[in-house]
Amino acid sequence: MQSAAMSDRPAAPPARHRWKVLAAGVAANASFSAIFSGIPVTSVVLRADYRLGNAELGLALGLLSLGVALGELPWGVLTDKLGDRKVLLAGLLGTVAALWLLIVKALPGQGGATYSWLCAGLMLAGLLGGSVNGASGRAVMGWFADGERGLAMSIRQTAVPLGGGIGALLLPSLAAHAGFGAVYAALMAGCLASVGLTLLWLREPPIAQASAQAASAAPAALRRAVVWRLALATGLLCAPQVALISFGGIFLNEAGHAGLLLISAALTAVQVGAAVCRIASGRWTDRRGNRRSYLRGCALLSAALFALLAALAIGGVQEAGVLAAALVAAGVAVSAWHGVAYTELAVMAGPAQVGTALGLGNSCVFGVFFLTAQAAPALLQWRGWGAVWLAMALVALAVRPLFPAPAPARPAG
Repeated sequence: MQSAAMSDRPAAPPARHRWKVLAAGVAANASFSAIFSGIPVTSVVLRADYRLGNAELGLALGLLSLGVALGELPWGVLTDKLGDRKVLLAGLLGTVAALWLLIVKALPGQGGATYSWLCAGLMLAGLLGGSVNGASGRAVMGWFADGERGLAMSIRQTAVPLGGGIGALLLPSLAAHAGFGAVYAALMAGCLASVGLTLLWLREPPIAQASAQAASAAPAALRRAVVWRLALATGLLCAPQVALISFGGIFLNEAGHAGLLLISAALTAVQVGAAVCRIASGRWTDRRGNRRSYLRGCALLSAALFALLAALAIGGVQEAGVLAAALVAAGVAVSAWHGVAYTELAVMAGPAQVGTALGLGNSCVFGVFFLTAQAAPALLQWRGWGAVWLAMALVALAVRPLFPAPAPARPAG
């Protein structure tokens, strides 16, 4: 049963202000996504400039994900206690400080401790930057009525591929021609711009007082099994996604002998398709009130498409166009549901504990990111690409029953 406080549309300031709040949330998420997704794209230059082996490179990049996983839940709890604005500002400014630490202590050629400082700086950036997810999500849930939340959260989630795409386009060239000092400075600039928008536009929503008054009566989100189920399902369904985004290009090159143009086009199509489908699915589920059945359907479709990828790999198909089409279809299907899942997770937690629930969900997501990045290469070495994609199909299939069963469908709002 959804709380009445969660269903009231904000009355003051003017309702249109909610779109400015959403814009600030998108900017904050995009600036952090440029760090999280953009720095790994510089891996070739990073490995050469820092003179790292593959294992050292993997550890440094993995610590960025691990920092996010460790920080998400504490940041979410703090968001519910202190409010969106304070936590978002603290996290963004802390991320700026972590990037400054990388400039001061961890540029290539700064001595024997450079690698240690690189690892520390990246983990600190993840630990602090992870605050943007729960804080911005709570702001969106507070400012938007139930009939708009799926759309608003899905728009917010498009910041992830948006920021990642900007990072992928800008950072490798910047690293190669201007060095990593310029990379870290550009990322700092993005975070500081988000600080400015947060200061200008982000305020506690009109329902914040009512939510605070309901906090003592609301059941603790972390004591509800259904919240844990949905958070775990959200994290696990990211395993096929991160495996495809991280290793899909290598798969197309090795299995289909695809060139860089086709690989870039396919992975760009995945990101663009994911962004479009996230917004469309958020609006569609708002109108039909069917978030849970949609999530179950996405898990089943993802399992089927990753099983198709496995079959193509095991069957030795080498036609690059066929492999790319299957990869794009699987990538879009497994990336289209995020905004809907976060909306349902926040609604189930209740207005007083949105930040905690979203923090739990994101801890699961980034923990799975870290584990998948370690597991996929081992599966590849063990039994080849067929084993990688089949394992991801089985994960997606196992996720379906974890999503709560649909309630009787009725239009939201």
